[in-house]
Amino acid sequence: MKARRDGRFWVITLAAVVGIAVTASLGVWQLGRAADKRALLAARAAQAARPAVDWTALHDAHARGQLDTLVGRPVRLTGRWVPEATVYLDNRPMEGRAGFVVVTPLLPADGNGPGLVVQRGWLPRDAQDRTRVPPVSTPTVSVTVEGVLAPPPSPLLQLGPDTGGRIRQNIEIPAYGGEWRLALLPTVSVQQTGPAEPSADALPLQRAWPVVAVDPAKHVGYAVQWFALATLILALYVWFQFLSPRRRHA
Repeated sequence: MKARRDGRFWVITLAAVVGIAVTASLGVWQLGRAADKRALLAARAAQAARPAVDWTALHDAHARGQLDTLVGRPVRLTGRWVPEATVYLDNRPMEGRAGFVVVTPLLPADGNGPGLVVQRGWLPRDAQDRTRVPPVSTPTVSVTVEGVLAPPPSPLLQLGPDTGGRIRQNIEIPAYGGEWRLALLPTVSVQQTGPAEPSADALPLQRAWPVVAVDPAKHVGYAVQWFALATLILALYVWFQFLSPRRRHA
């Protein structure tokens, strides 16, 4: 009987040690995630506070293969739209409503160097006819666009290749540029934050661009839960293996 009790004791002890080690390590991992998110938020804030970049800075970074280091920076670009290349990216909700993101290429005003894709804003979908898109004013004069440098429009799941046309599910910038014989920066776009000057948009494009959720407090909460579970396992182990038997014997 004693050997059986000893064997049971060591099995329970091993299970408790494994449980505490696993839950505590998960808590430490969540604290690490929280630290990573804080660093990401700090990096975003630092990028947003830096001076706006222009065509020269973009082209220099592209030549060095460092365009990604400028993502998150404000931009101020003077150029001309390519109106005929305007497309409407479908299935792009904003604030819970279905609609399109309007995309138009912008080329440097002086014609030197590649242009880029501008996500000009969001428009709601016609509830009666999803193939109908509202016309967007795209002036042919030189305009100044302000925004934030961002990755290209995020790809959505689609069945089969895109068929082209004004309404599309996705665009791949190299193929999109080739379609219109345009040289475009391949790995970045601009999320426009205000009307292009000097001419405003005829339709009120919405530009409440969603921000990827980064909440360090969420990971801290998860860490607290894991540490609490580790403490509970330890408390139950001490109670049932040591304190409760002693009380029974007493």
